[in-house]
Amino acid sequence: MWKLSAPVLGYVLIVDALALVVVFATARLVPVTTQSLAWCGLILAGEIVHLEAAQRIERIRELAADGRPHMHLQSIWIFAGLLLLPPPLATLVIVVSYAHSWVRVYQRRGVIHRKVFSGATVILACAAAGAVLWTGTGRLAPFLPSLDGFGGMTALLASGIVYFGLNYVLVILAILMSNPGKPPRQAFGNPSDVLIVLAAVGVGCGIALVMTVRPWLLPVLMVTPVALHIGLLLPQFQAAARTDSKTALLAPEFWVQLARSELARAAELSSTAGVLMIDIDHFKAIDDGNGHLAGDEVLRAVAAAIQGSVRGGDYVGRFGGDEFVVLLPGATTTEITAIADRIRTAIARVEVPVPVIRPGKPEVIAGLTASIGAAVYPETATEYTILLQAADDAVFEAKAGGRDRVVLATARTELTRPEIPDVL
Repeated sequence: MWKLSAPVLGYVLIVDALALVVVFATARLVPVTTQSLAWCGLILAGEIVHLEAAQRIERIRELAADGRPHMHLQSIWIFAGLLLLPPPLATLVIVVSYAHSWVRVYQRRGVIHRKVFSGATVILACAAAGAVLWTGTGRLAPFLPSLDGFGGMTALLASGIVYFGLNYVLVILAILMSNPGKPPRQAFGNPSDVLIVLAAVGVGCGIALVMTVRPWLLPVLMVTPVALHIGLLLPQFQAAARTDSKTALLAPEFWVQLARSELARAAELSSTAGVLMIDIDHFKAIDDGNGHLAGDEVLRAVAAAIQGSVRGGDYVGRFGGDEFVVLLPGATTTEITAIADRIRTAIARVEVPVPVIRPGKPEVIAGLTASIGAAVYPETATEYTILLQAADDAVFEAKAGGRDRVVLATARTELTRPEIPDVL
């Protein structure tokens, strides 16, 4: 924690201190009764069973959430505790939840200050949501018996929004301050995660209601949190299937799928499309001379340069090795060559610091060039395979012509295979 920058460290310590103030200030607001102890025991039992069942899923999600807010389903039990328990017992639910995460998910690997900070943000969010419920009902915990009619529903909805919103804002501020070099948009996370966590607040309301009316039905509801947890993994699986892990561009298979679909759409609409094949010049010399780590950094930097040079609706993918592909839906020949030249210029400006400096080698890799082949649908070809092959052939022409240039493919004659009669 002490390695954090001064502004981040100050922010973390302030949030932690405010949470402690809230815990001590609310400790005696509501007496702890036998009923509240029984409710707390049920919530803790359900929470531990749920989190233990989902701890492998959480481990995958925690790793995938680097630089983004980690949306969790602990809110199911935390919000149920907010509605039913006195503040000290509600705080206990939060502590148990984050302690389980540190021990079972993180496995005590030196990140306890993050868990303490996350728990502190939830304590502050619960305090703010509790204040909203107190304003709407005129009484303190347990709030659920007082949430009747339209006014009760309004207070409950407002408290859920405040609970999620305050926690979300506090975490995002920490991420933005800790990652100044990353795109701010990344800090907001996946929209689907946000929706599922909002749903978790609703499930927490349902669990609190069941516990007050029919507590023996709680095991039946345990299926819902685990199912929601599996649903939280779907965006990670989809992204992994569609994204190249090294460059964060589209994976080859997914790019091909999109390219075929876009060409079919272009045929239907009598439109145009362009394909660019981009090959980094002398990449093997870079990889061999500076090491594979440096080569990977070059690939990532070139990928970012290409992505920053295309239009918003274009598809950029890694085709394999040091080759990249770009699909340009609706682009004319003039636009395609202009974008290709813009990409070539952007790659020439790339400068990549070498992660591990070798004796006699530069600390920064610069002066990169690329050979780019361009093909146009339907001018060059109307079939995907022939169009892509034409772009690839144009790359070889660019290399043969001296590299660091764009070559537009010429029209190709498309041969059709003769029909083969069925053999009976």
